[in-house]
Amino acid sequence: MQLLKFNWNPITGIDISGNFKLHFYSLMWVVAFIFGWYIMKRIFTKEKISLDYLDPLFIYTVLATMLGARLGHVLFYQSELITQDFFSIFLPFKFKGGFEFTGFQGLASHGAAIGIIIGMYLYRRKYKYKSLLWILDRVVISVASGAIFIRIGNFINSEIIGKESGDFPLGVRFIQDYYNKYDAMRIAGTKNVQKAYDAIAANPELVEQVPYRHPAQLYESFCYIFVFLSLWYFYSKTEKKNQTGFLFGLFLILLWTIRFFVEFVKEPQGDEYINWLGLNTGQWLSIPFILTGLYFMSVYNPKNVEK
Repeated sequence: MQLLKFNWNPITGIDISGNFKLHFYSLMWVVAFIFGWYIMKRIFTKEKISLDYLDPLFIYTVLATMLGARLGHVLFYQSELITQDFFSIFLPFKFKGGFEFTGFQGLASHGAAIGIIIGMYLYRRKYKYKSLLWILDRVVISVASGAIFIRIGNFINSEIIGKESGDFPLGVRFIQDYYNKYDAMRIAGTKNVQKAYDAIAANPELVEQVPYRHPAQLYESFCYIFVFLSLWYFYSKTEKKNQTGFLFGLFLILLWTIRFFVEFVKEPQGDEYINWLGLNTGQWLSIPFILTGLYFMSVYNPKNVEK
């Protein structure tokens, strides 16, 4: 089963100039938003909704997602940034310990979900062509598709890694996580980060020190394909799209149940402020979303059915 175990030392982006680097992780966000826009365009066209509402929806979704994800990460996992490096919360730069372009790193999916719900509420206040739940029932299809690409980006970045996999047949050595870039450059004797990692990857003794870990990002990404296909099936092949809140509830149950169980094989994403009964912060934050999903699928009974 050795074929299912491999070393991971990818090129994470394209060097543009100086400390500026175009990260493939950032490109995955771009792909996610573009693909989501295309899905919503198909939905609007199918349901004869004016496309004039589409671009504002896109803008609200992008801003709500990024702000929610960033603030969620800071509040749930890295609150010390508020006092130690405040401007790095909102800008793609690190200021503490020297100026450096980092891209938008440190984004929490729970925060993104909350941000999207709030963003759709604000969008609905301005554009009243359909109800808030009608919008959420359809937006979550795009969100599920986007989650697939985001987790692929996390894998490229060697972040959100899994716990050591031991004898499990699938395992990845995340070389760029085990050796931070400063250690890598010191060990390899070069100031070029990628060359330093390549030198380490070519050294069997250094590679052997890196443990095999669960590729938790790929577990999630694969499962999110199932979430997206399930939502698309119920939307396009059944009448459930007319049951207000059903698709939104199904999304919450499927996505956050997956997240809940994958957390068992993931390393902590920062300071675990919530760690009760053997469950970590990500799992406790997932439970309210799952319960909310159950409510919208089985209890919520709108007075009017939207078509």
